[in-house]
Amino acid sequence: MSQENVTPAATTAARTLFRAALGGVLVAHGSQKLFGWFGGGGIEETSKGMHAMGFRPAKTSAMLAGLGEAGAGLALALGFATPVAGAAAATTMGVAASVHAPNGFFAMEGGLEYPAVLGLAATSFAIGGPGRVSLDALTGHVLDRPWMRAVAVTAIPVAIAVQVYRRRKALAEDNTPTSEAAPAEEASI
Repeated sequence: MSQENVTPAATTAARTLFRAALGGVLVAHGSQKLFGWFGGGGIEETSKGMHAMGFRPAKTSAMLAGLGEAGAGLALALGFATPVAGAAAATTMGVAASVHAPNGFFAMEGGLEYPAVLGLAATSFAIGGPGRVSLDALTGHVLDRPWMRAVAVTAIPVAIAVQVYRRRKALAEDNTPTSEAAPAEEASI
């Protein structure tokens, strides 16, 4: 006797609804950075913020963050190239969570709660796939193979670590006094 009381149709509907909602949130979030929509700053203002947070080059970082959110969000919403889309969104949100981490957990205090949950949700689709109602299913899962999922999920922590390292290095260089960075004798060379 099975204890399962959820039908396959309900599972498909829930997965599709959650994937589309997650994708929509990410598209809106990235559109703030890219286009200034929904009260966002657009590329110029986002670039200034990225520079202040230690992301270099700032404009490239702003564009990549916006594309990592909006582009990956659109692909997730459609269920297209789901492993790559999930990994791109998870990486972008993981880096954002690292920026918010010093503020604690809760979003109300500027903490990592919101980007961490978005990143984990995106990771779940990179692992589990988009479901039956998706462009990946429609195309025979050409861009959604099990090996692609494994590679994508493995790449997430590596990509986050690289970005966090680069950011910390840039911030450390920003805080290094000029006299320490280039001694007087070397400065004249």
